[in-house]
Amino acid sequence: MAHGPSTVWKDDSSVRYKSRLGVIMFLIYALVYSSFIFINVVFPQWMKKDVGSLNVAIVFGVGLIVFAIILAFIYNHLCTLAERKSDHENETVGGNDA
Repeated sequence: MAHGPSTVWKDDSSVRYKSRLGVIMFLIYALVYSSFIFINVVFPQWMKKDVGSLNVAIVFGVGLIVFAIILAFIYNHLCTLAERKSDHENETVGGNDA
């Protein structure tokens, strides 16, 4: 008993945009993370300073995690918008092959 595909996958013309966006966001995160590493290696005494009841290392580390989550939400939102725009353009141009 052969089963066909459960969904129809159309060409995604936004792949290039999403790939470029992912690389740019990765580079932004890598720059922020590398600054964290640089400070830890070159100026470790800065990480010992207190910020409230925590030290800079803990605040910066948690900030990195929160920043990554925020970037993920932004990436998801921008990719969803790009896919909707792509789908809309395909429908108006005559890409309605179904």
